Amino acid sequence: MVQQMIVCFYGLRLARIRCQRCLFPLQFSIPNVVSLACTATVNTTEVWHKKLASSKATSKELERIDNLFHSYANRSSGMIDPEGIETLCSDMEVDHTDVRILMLAWKMKAEKQGYFILEEWRRGLKALRADTINKLKKALPELEKEVKRPSTFVDFYSYAFRYCLTEEKQKSIDIESICELLDLVLGSQFHAQVNLFIQYLKTQNDYKVINMDQWMGFYRFCNEISFPELSNYDPNLAWPLILDNFVEWLKAKQS
Repeated sequence: MVQQMIVCFYGLRLARIRCQRCLFPLQFSIPNVVSLACTATVNTTEVWHKKLASSKATSKELERIDNLFHSYANRSSGMIDPEGIETLCSDMEVDHTDVRILMLAWKMKAEKQGYFILEEWRRGLKALRADTINKLKKALPELEKEVKRPSTFVDFYSYAFRYCLTEEKQKSIDIESICELLDLVLGSQFHAQVNLFIQYLKTQNDYKVINMDQWMGFYRFCNEISFPELSNYDPNLAWPLILDNFVEWLKAKQS
């Protein structure tokens, strides 16, 4: 630090000599230089200490998140399996069929239905700022609000379908499972449409499975088509055929 002050002072003396012919020569003093140098050193030290404290806090938080994961994980597989998820739900006082558990899986970007790996667990809990079971429980209402925003919900809705593709290269889901999934993720928002579509799916014989295009098409139908009037439904537009059939079934039911 002394060397830095000498260099600083020497530079300032040169500047003063060069500006002696100027009307306003530079005016510096050794005490001012010392003060500036000390202030800079103190500020740098404070920033370093803050970064160190933040790093330690983050490390401790991650350690607690990891410990929480291992308290539910299967020791042999190293993953939280369906049994571990049931225990987690019990500790959070939430039913394992509650849609918020699916929302939690979405937040983690979990890939395999009924399983959480450590990387997914870290991703979700860090985002929710939850490193204890109590904090995770308290985070669920805010997570639900986040998911229900229109800009976010469409991503959650498509994720729900992908999450239920349990086999490799599987691209469709059986009717029974689709009916349960529709009621779980969309039933509270579009109760009438979902109930009638489920009725239709259970009575028709043309479709044994539903694919992603049909799944997303029904969500678009709920958002865009006046119901139960159906006055703005145009079968000539790019709707999945199953929705054309559903509308025909509805009109026949109404008449």
